[in-house]
Amino acid sequence: MCGVVGIFGRGPVAARLYDALTILQHRGQDAAGITTLDGQRMRSARGIGLVRDVFDAKSMDGLTGDIGIGHVRYPTAGCDRPDEAQPMYVNAPWGIALGHNGNLVNSDSLSESLFREDRRHINTESDSEVLLNVLAHELSERCTRSLDAANVFAAVEGVHHRCRGAYAAVALIAGVGMLAFRDPHGIRPAVLGRRDGEHGEEYIVASESVVLDILGFDLISDLEPGEAVLVTLDGELVRHPSEHASVHTPCLFEYVYFARPDSLIDDLSVYKARLRMGEKLAERILAEWPDHDIDVVIPVPDTSRTACLPLAHRLGVKYREGLIKNRYIGRTFIMPGQAERALSVRRKLNVLELEFRNKNVLLVDDSIVRGTTSRQIVEMAREAGARKVYLASASPPVRHPNVYGIDMPAASELVAAGRTVQEVREIIGADRLIYQDLDDLERAVRGKNTVLAGFDSSCFNGKYVTGLEDGYLEALQARRSDLAKETRRAGSG
Repeated sequence: MCGVVGIFGRGPVAARLYDALTILQHRGQDAAGITTLDGQRMRSARGIGLVRDVFDAKSMDGLTGDIGIGHVRYPTAGCDRPDEAQPMYVNAPWGIALGHNGNLVNSDSLSESLFREDRRHINTESDSEVLLNVLAHELSERCTRSLDAANVFAAVEGVHHRCRGAYAAVALIAGVGMLAFRDPHGIRPAVLGRRDGEHGEEYIVASESVVLDILGFDLISDLEPGEAVLVTLDGELVRHPSEHASVHTPCLFEYVYFARPDSLIDDLSVYKARLRMGEKLAERILAEWPDHDIDVVIPVPDTSRTACLPLAHRLGVKYREGLIKNRYIGRTFIMPGQAERALSVRRKLNVLELEFRNKNVLLVDDSIVRGTTSRQIVEMAREAGARKVYLASASPPVRHPNVYGIDMPAASELVAAGRTVQEVREIIGADRLIYQDLDDLERAVRGKNTVLAGFDSSCFNGKYVTGLEDGYLEALQARRSDLAKETRRAGSG
């Protein structure tokens, strides 16, 4: 999962792009980058680390221009080298920089066809470089002298025709303007906003609406599945619905874990969705366990707090903060290795013993993926003196790899894959384990929305909306498991 932003301004945009990336930092802590367009010249700064570590005063001073894009990355496809930080750049045709959130499921075959047929060389393992080169080739095929909006949109349709998977992208095209587009299923989020600047209208595209709120832009709408948006150099906004648009299926895990609660994604409030998750989970607990002996409900900070409050209220049980988070430790789930994730749990969380001692405690988490965090938190609760430790997940068992931009590609690393709930409970060490039902989760997220047809729930049900080639999951596991990553790091050391 990554975060992207693009701003068309009427004055220098580098500082606002920096602010936008700090707002989106929760979506990626591995690398960050900004590219601006100053006349016909692009200027870029990018590197490994948090936003505050990548950019200094000197690099920010060099990012001149009134148009720019930014990106924060966490490791999925392409994560091991500084040159895989985004935005990425090609100089033909016209010069194009691109930042991408998502994952292409036909990246390997596209790389081959780009080299064999399009005479383009891919120099990294990043599927974002593949997407950039597909766009560059499609642009070159449409026009050899100049580009207008119609040609740009035709090139995006060519991208949709060739690329399969999830992608929300922002791009700069020298001499043309700022482009943004979304995959035909609308799996990855992208919102469009505007504001009245001192010298005219300004526009923004970002992964989450919270960026618009904080930077003072008004939300126009989400980009529709397959939609492309172009802001020309003279400030004209042009929108293009796609002929490749398919059934709208946004990623369900965005609402469960990744997105900030103060964001709207596809006209759905993440905060209200999480409130309803807690209500649904409480109903399930009461149906399965009406005579429960829970003394206190404690959230695993931070994402589960919103769901935990209505759950405790519905159960008629005290809500308490028993786990205190060190906010200077990154999100454990998106750390690059199992050893690092395991060490970080106890660095990140400390226990308030008085909330656990001699009590039957229900811990509530947003999800259980690898089980590392859950197992250690259960151990910490017992060490703090809890009589019994129960665990509830606001989402169903994660049994399948996510191939659309979330780094859980290896089924062997998912604690619930191929296991019953009872077997997972034993591994985690809880006295009882309760999962949310998938239908209830989808209903909780949808709320009263009657337009949205469904969600990408593939990590829960194994149904991949784009389809997958034979052998894809096996190849992905061999390449993207923790063991494979550690082997590559050792070989490059």
